[in-house]
Amino acid sequence: MRERIITFVSLLLVALLSFPSVSYCDDQTILYESFDEPFDGRWVVSEKAEYQGVWKHEKSEGHDDYGLLVSEKAKKYGIVKELDVDEPLNLNEGTVVLQYEARFQEGLECGGAYLKYLRPQEAGWVPQGFDNDSPYSIMFGPDKCGATNKVHFILKHKNPKSGEFVEHHLKFPPSVPFDKLSHVYTAVLKSDNEVRILVDGEEKKKGNLLSAEDFEPPLIPSKTIPDPEDKKPEDWDERAKIPDPNAVKPDDWDEDAPMEIEDEEAEKPEGWLDDEPVEVEDPEASKPEDWDDEEDGEWEAPKVSNTKCEAAPGCGEWKRPMKRNPAYKGKWSSPLIDNPAYKGIWKPRDIPNPDYFELERPNLEPIAAIGIEIWTMQDGILFDNILISKDEKVAETYRQSTWKPKFDVEKEKQKAEDEAAGEADGLKSYQKKVFDLLYKVADISFLSAYKSKIMELIEKAETQPNLTIGVLISIVIVFLSLFFKLIFGGAKAKVEKKKPETAAETSTSEAKTEEKAEAVAAPRKRQTRRES
Repeated sequence: MRERIITFVSLLLVALLSFPSVSYCDDQTILYESFDEPFDGRWVVSEKAEYQGVWKHEKSEGHDDYGLLVSEKAKKYGIVKELDVDEPLNLNEGTVVLQYEARFQEGLECGGAYLKYLRPQEAGWVPQGFDNDSPYSIMFGPDKCGATNKVHFILKHKNPKSGEFVEHHLKFPPSVPFDKLSHVYTAVLKSDNEVRILVDGEEKKKGNLLSAEDFEPPLIPSKTIPDPEDKKPEDWDERAKIPDPNAVKPDDWDEDAPMEIEDEEAEKPEGWLDDEPVEVEDPEASKPEDWDDEEDGEWEAPKVSNTKCEAAPGCGEWKRPMKRNPAYKGKWSSPLIDNPAYKGIWKPRDIPNPDYFELERPNLEPIAAIGIEIWTMQDGILFDNILISKDEKVAETYRQSTWKPKFDVEKEKQKAEDEAAGEADGLKSYQKKVFDLLYKVADISFLSAYKSKIMELIEKAETQPNLTIGVLISIVIVFLSLFFKLIFGGAKAKVEKKKPETAAETSTSEAKTEEKAEAVAAPRKRQTRRES
């Protein structure tokens, strides 16, 4: 009997220890998806016709750890998992931590790997019909394609006055790491409206949900707006300077004097060969056998440099060089003086904003599911270890136990491959380090006004690696320009305010495609001579 009990307990322990760790729950963990087991039955693939991308349960390259894999290029993908909870997760109470791993195993040129945290199905969606229009509360994760290179954090918040849901984008989000390694992305929402974005456990962005400095458009509208009925008075003068009406053109001002004149002091160099042409017919050239005088015209031998001119100062007709005309003054114009009638740049008066409202805390809709909905030009994107928790320490524990060991192995392997590549791939390795550094530079907060320009330069260099040095010089120029402005003053940098993109526009689910034009054959051009 005792032996039977021992055997039963042993089998029970083995069963418990070997039970797949698909999800792990405690008081603080709302969802944990490790993908240790196939996702069938737990995740629902969208049945919409346009979502043809095939999801696969595959190992991460170089590991025994499984993940959810984007297996094909240039496809739409849609998949969703409902939270296994009695009530949808309230985002307005306490701390909420969103975290997951993403790896771009084939590198990242044009692809997204963001998650959508979906509202309950009562909002008008079903898992089988999951698509770009399925209502979400938060969209979070990396996206890179063309000029877009950011870790999105987008809130969809219900305007308490209009009742409409509006997308609010985090300003100046961090850039996506430029490599093929596993990375972990974390968003932390706090009860005091603080939001923090971490990449690989390192804080990259910190903001306030209600701050106009951190979200575009801001969740709280401006108290005042320009009066749309206000009109600029007809006599309003915005010219700070005007031509001096009392100025008179000097009598010796010659507007017709040319900018350059011949240098009368110049002398023809000794040994100049006036009678020798600069180019002569190639004596070794011969008329091609297939040349048709009627179709191609009279054949002429190609020209080559005259060898006699190489030893002489020059050949052909000598002409005096031109020099700047000391009498040149150009067209005269009156000097500018301060405008006595100047009133400044007109702007309409401010009036109270009828759409203004106050908030102490965003009223975000609860979430009942997570979804991945992307249109990517990239394959090899692997998702893993998706976590929703109420405790930052839980997220840190998962980073250390699931992500960090893989990342360390991958980094060491990459380092060994770079060293083994030697000098042949030295430039490529160097460029990668440069790009990694430049992306970090672009994330510096006081350079936010210049980020779009810096990102544009980096994107150009990634597609044309031979421009790396030129891009470095350009970035240095931006730094120096900013430095001199800080030291010596100057006009404030003007930041162009753009209308915020919608999630559909920002996602690489709007991947760019190139149109192919049909080539039209041109008629054969009649030639007068052919190069041999």
